[in-house]
Amino acid sequence: MTSTEMAGPGLSGRISHGPAATVHRLVLQPQFDFEVNALLPFYVAVEKALLSEYGRLSILTADDCALIAGHLSDLNAASLTADPDGNYSDISLALERYIESRLPHPVPAWHVDRSRNDSQATAQLMSARARWCRLAGALLRCAQTVRDRAAHLTRDPMPGHTHLQAAQVMTPGFWLAALAEHLVHAARRWLTSYDAMDRCPLGAGAMTGQELDWDRHRLAAALGFAAPSRSALSAVASRRWAAELTAELALLGTELSRFITDLMAWGSSEYQFIDLPDALSGISASMPQKRNFPVLERLRGKTGHLAASHLDVAVVQRATPFSNMVEVSKESTANVHHALDTADAVIELFDLVAGNLVFRAEHMADRCRRDFLGGFSLANALTIEQGIPWRRAQVIAGAYITAAMADGLSPYPGDEELLHNISVRHGHHLKNGGELLSRSFDPNSVLSVKRSYGSTHPDSVALLLNELGDELQQLTEEWHARQVRATP
Repeated sequence: MTSTEMAGPGLSGRISHGPAATVHRLVLQPQFDFEVNALLPFYVAVEKALLSEYGRLSILTADDCALIAGHLSDLNAASLTADPDGNYSDISLALERYIESRLPHPVPAWHVDRSRNDSQATAQLMSARARWCRLAGALLRCAQTVRDRAAHLTRDPMPGHTHLQAAQVMTPGFWLAALAEHLVHAARRWLTSYDAMDRCPLGAGAMTGQELDWDRHRLAAALGFAAPSRSALSAVASRRWAAELTAELALLGTELSRFITDLMAWGSSEYQFIDLPDALSGISASMPQKRNFPVLERLRGKTGHLAASHLDVAVVQRATPFSNMVEVSKESTANVHHALDTADAVIELFDLVAGNLVFRAEHMADRCRRDFLGGFSLANALTIEQGIPWRRAQVIAGAYITAAMADGLSPYPGDEELLHNISVRHGHHLKNGGELLSRSFDPNSVLSVKRSYGSTHPDSVALLLNELGDELQQLTEEWHARQVRATP
C-alpha cells in the first residue's frame, strides 16, 4: 500500500489515515452506493426519531431539533457522496457531516450517546420489513389468481400421476387448489417471520445499551415497530431476520419448482395437456415445428436462486462471534435485496403464467379414458358391491386391465364378458358387470364418486376454494395493517 492511497480525515483519534483506495473501490464505495439507494429513507427516519428523543430529554433545544429536522427532510441520494477522506465512505458519517456542514452554528450534543451499530441494524430491518410487506402483497395476488382459475376448472378430468405414471383422475381445479393452498400457507408463515422481526434495534447502542434514558418504546413506535428489541446484544449482533426471510424464500421456491415441473411436463409434446399464449411462448431457431415454453424454464431456474440465497446468508453468518461484526451486518445481508428482487420476479412471472394457462380439456379426458384410470374404483366396487375380498378384487381388476390392454380394448365402456370370465376364474360371479365397468372407467363418474374432505370431487374442491378465499381476505387485511406501519 503506497502513501498515495492514504488520507487523513481525522474522524477518530485511533486512525490517522483514511481507507486505502483499493478498499474504497472494492468494498466501501459499493456498500455506500447500495445503502444510499436502498436504505437512505430509513436512515433519515432513524435520525428523526432520535432527534425527537434528544428534544424530549432536553439534550437539544426545540430550535436546534427543528433546524436539523429541516435539513434531514431536504436530504436525498444526490446529497451524499462517498468520500474516503471526509467520511470514510460510510453513510452514517456522511449523513452526519452533511448536516453539520449546513448548520449555522455548532450543535455539540447532536449524536451524543450514539452508535452506528444500532442505527444500521434499524435501517436494514426497516427496509427488509417494507420489502417483505410488498412481496407478501404480490404473493397474495398470485394466490388469488390461482384460486380464481381453479374455480372454473373443477369438472374437467385430467390424469393425475404418482411415480411419474398415470394413476387417478383429477382436475386442473383440484391441482390449482393445491397450489393456491401452498401460496396461502406461505403468506401466513411470512406473517410469523414479519412479526418476529418487528422489534426495533434502535437504542441498543454499540452492544450493551445506552447511557441516556432513551425511551426505546417511543422510538419503536415512531418507526412503526411493534416493540423494541428485548436484548441490546441481539439487536446489533443478530441478523436472524435475513436468514429467516431467505429461508422462507427458499421454501417457496422449492414448492413452486415442483408445480412448475408439472407444467413443464404437461406442456411437452408427449402430454399436450396445457398451452400458453404466443406472448409466453418461444421458438426454435432451427426447428420450425417446435413451440417452446422457456418462461417455465426461467421460472424454475429462478427458484434455484432463492435456495442459494439462503445458503449464502447461512454460510456467511456461520461460526462468527455473537457481536456486531461487519461480516454479519454487511456481508451476510449483501444478497438479501437481490433475493427479494428474484422472489418478486418469480411471483410476478408465476402470476402471469397462472392467469394465462389453457388446459386442453378434451385431450386430457381422452388420456383419462385411454389409461384405465378407474382401476381403483373398479376394485372398490368389486369389494363393496359384489362382496369380493379387497386383495382379490385388486387382482381381478388388474387382470381385467391387463387383458383389455392386450386385446386393444377401450377402457370405456369396457367388455363385460371379459370381466365376467376373469372373475369366474377367481371364483366369483358378478352381477351388472357392464354397469360396473362403464361407471368405473368414465372419468366424470370417477370424479363424482370421491366423498372425502379435500378430494377431487368438484364440490370438495369448491369447499376448499371457499375456505382459501376467506383466508386470503383475512391475510390481505393483516398484511395491509403491517404495511401501513412499515412505511416510513
